[in-house]
Amino acid sequence: MTQDKKYVALVTGATGGLGTDMVKQLIRDGYTVAANYRSPQKAEAWQAALKAEGYEPHLFQADVSDYESVGQMVAEIEAELGTVDILVNNAGITRDGAFKKMTPENWDAVMKANVYSVFNCCRHVINPMIEQAYGRIINISSVNGQRAQFGQCNYAAAKAGMHGFTKTLGIEVARKGITVNTISPGYIATDMVMAVDEAVRAQIVKGIPIGRLGGTYEIAHLVSFLASKEAAFITGANYAINGGQHVY
Repeated sequence: MTQDKKYVALVTGATGGLGTDMVKQLIRDGYTVAANYRSPQKAEAWQAALKAEGYEPHLFQADVSDYESVGQMVAEIEAELGTVDILVNNAGITRDGAFKKMTPENWDAVMKANVYSVFNCCRHVINPMIEQAYGRIINISSVNGQRAQFGQCNYAAAKAGMHGFTKTLGIEVARKGITVNTISPGYIATDMVMAVDEAVRAQIVKGIPIGRLGGTYEIAHLVSFLASKEAAFITGANYAINGGQHVY
């Protein structure tokens, strides 16, 4: 939906499969997009590829698991583009393994990348959003934050925690013109999933009632809707987008 004001949207983890389509969709919607990245080498190639397609996001580097790094990034965005109006917390990692073998390092890494990052980014943008009485925060969780998944105690806990955060922040800022929502994707056809052995992918698809993997564009479309002014009466919600793999 085209906006009547050039709102600024920050997408973390922008250079991944999901982030890329989110960035493209938000640019098509008329937003000025700040694309967060961590690796300069990957970001340069990514930026060139998008520019060739006619998309020109503004790139900003930060380790979103580090509070001070995020603060510096947000200050740079505000100086160059203005207040962050829409925040999409998309960055995240996995460090899978059975709990009996899970190391404190793998627990901490997943918590910092998936939960601390949400606190860090929200904390640095929330007061300017309150001051202008407008904002949209969209947190990208996972179906595995809603159900059990062997080998993902750390990831499932982090993604479930993300929605607990969403619900509480949502009610705290509900009267300030700010909405806070979660999207929980199932198996999506990202490069990482498509690199999995074909037989394994076939088993995954077999467990999805719709009978296919989700598209990154489908997640981006839902982000676009929740980022819009028309979604003003939706807050504290968790949108499952998993092809019927987990319903409740």
